Amino acid sequence: MVCALGSAVCFGTASVLQAVAARAAAGPGSGAGVDPALLLRAVRQWRYMAGLALDGCGFVLQIIALRSLPIYAVGAALAASLAVTAVVAARLLHVRLSRTEWAAVGVVCTGLAVLGLASGGEGDRTGSAALRWWMLGIALGVLLIGAAAGRLPEKPRALVLGLGAGCGFGVVEVAVRLIDDISPSALVANPATYALLLGGGAAFLLLTSALQRGSVTTATAGMVIGETIGPALVGVVWLGDRTREGLGWLAVTGFAVAVAGALALTRFGEAPADTPGPAVPGAR
Repeated sequence: MVCALGSAVCFGTASVLQAVAARAAAGPGSGAGVDPALLLRAVRQWRYMAGLALDGCGFVLQIIALRSLPIYAVGAALAASLAVTAVVAARLLHVRLSRTEWAAVGVVCTGLAVLGLASGGEGDRTGSAALRWWMLGIALGVLLIGAAAGRLPEKPRALVLGLGAGCGFGVVEVAVRLIDDISPSALVANPATYALLLGGGAAFLLLTSALQRGSVTTATAGMVIGETIGPALVGVVWLGDRTREGLGWLAVTGFAVAVAGALALTRFGEAPADTPGPAVPGAR
């Protein structure tokens, strides 16, 4: 759980830097959907590269956590990156948090504490070959979602981009558990390896576009839902994730409370329009 929370700290802090770079990289005439050129422009900025470095650290911590904890516990901890972003914004960017938002930060922490007490170890199932191919198919679907998002009106476009990014990050969470042999030959032959790479890359692409255009608050809410609920169900149903004996209800309560608190902080996905300094993001 310490690694999961450390991952949330890395992702939440990286969001501040990445949102600044994404919005600064938006050029005249940028499209409404996913713009690969936007990502290329963003990586030329030091803030985006620093954010990627933090994301790399967070990803390593996430992998370690997924090797010891159920997916639902790690997913809830990653959703808590919104609380990290809110606290970082309050201290570094002098963004004022209301009493309700400070309460939401406390709710997230309480939910994670309850979840940590109730969660058991990771499931003992390795997952079927069909599940590995399904993850690869979903990762490809995330790319198609991004391509189709440009044809939608602004509000549903932001939600679709957010859900797509969340599904991509969710694929990464599940794929880590489906890779049980890290020898080169096994990695090449495992569809989960390609699902991890494609899902993660597609999620970053969709998230970069969401941070730059449309209602990022809406996109962030979609992302939190996409990266928590689906992967948690996969972990419980197909990978054998369980709670401590007799504490299933407590784990469900902690998960719901942590995610609800994170959703209450999604306004940190929206940068103030009149702020010339760094924008305040809401997700990785």
